[in-house]
Amino acid sequence: MTKVIEERMTAQIEGDFVVFLIGVRINKFWKVHKWLPVILAMPRMIRELESLPSSETGFLGHNGISTRVTVQYWRSFDHLEAYALSKDHTHLPAWTAFNRRMKSTRADVGIWHETYLVKAQDYEAVYSGMPPYGLARAGELISVTDSRTKARMRLGH
Repeated sequence: MTKVIEERMTAQIEGDFVVFLIGVRINKFWKVHKWLPVILAMPRMIRELESLPSSETGFLGHNGISTRVTVQYWRSFDHLEAYALSKDHTHLPAWTAFNRRMKSTRADVGIWHETYLVKAQDYEAVYSGMPPYGLARAGELISVTDSRTKARMRLGH
């Protein structure tokens, strides 16, 4: 179990970055053959990304794998897109297989994602009584000091 940090902490990432949210919605639970491959694909992709150098992929981290929503952090949209479209990585074959499987039955299982481009210092985070989580896992975890006690101060505005 990850150690809980008792003090108030914040997180920062140098420069711009991307927040990518992705999830699955099982609409017909009895069609296991449709949704199980989707559920199994995400852990494979995350393991692959964690095994490759961040300098190569631009993958900074994630909040843990969930079917409802997995939050991922990327250095840039170009990095995210390059991974998604790469024939040498896990995503594109899984995406192609999903589309082939779901071609005439899109209502059986839903997938979604949202992409947010975040400018440097246009974000804030606070953690209290938490292990490193979310942005704190992808970036640098730092103590909340007098100059960072309020959300507006952490935003730098």
